Amino acid sequence: MNRKRIRDIRNEELIEATIVAVHNHGYSVVTMADIAREAGASAASINYYFGSKEGLMEATMRYLLRKLRTAMITGYKTSHSPTDRLYAVMDANFSDQLFTVEQCSIWMQFWANAPYSPHLARLHRLNRARVRSHFRAELRHLLPAEGVETARQALQNYMDGAWLQAALSDQPLDPVAARAAARRVVDLVLS
Repeated sequence: MNRKRIRDIRNEELIEATIVAVHNHGYSVVTMADIAREAGASAASINYYFGSKEGLMEATMRYLLRKLRTAMITGYKTSHSPTDRLYAVMDANFSDQLFTVEQCSIWMQFWANAPYSPHLARLHRLNRARVRSHFRAELRHLLPAEGVETARQALQNYMDGAWLQAALSDQPLDPVAARAAARRVVDLVLS
């Protein structure tokens, strides 16, 4: 049985507090003190674990990317066709563990700040390349070559738009409905 170390548990708590604090205050103005207050910790303890606000923000983004990766792997395990794998990519991006107002908010704020942070820019490039690759790999089996890139852009833009709307929502999100809508978009793109 894998047991979490106390440090890992505390890191996760601090990252979860960061997600809430950034959603509440905004990426550019949130302070270590805001995050510490949300976590019930001291700013010094956050510095101890992450070194700086930039280090904490990068760790938070990596945490969210791990959640996305885990959801994709889970979906791929039961996918037996290119269409099923496209659904799995969409399902992962709208998973119960990821598709919340707070997480969509921080995700959008991170990507908006990526051009100004080399670490976030690198994570953004890697994530975009991974999603692009997943879509292209499956779309090549389903569409003529000249339609693959347009279809990929449509699917990726749909996800980005849905996440942006979610980030701006003042209501709890419905990941089940979001996954169903995303699957309908896949069906439309393939028709």
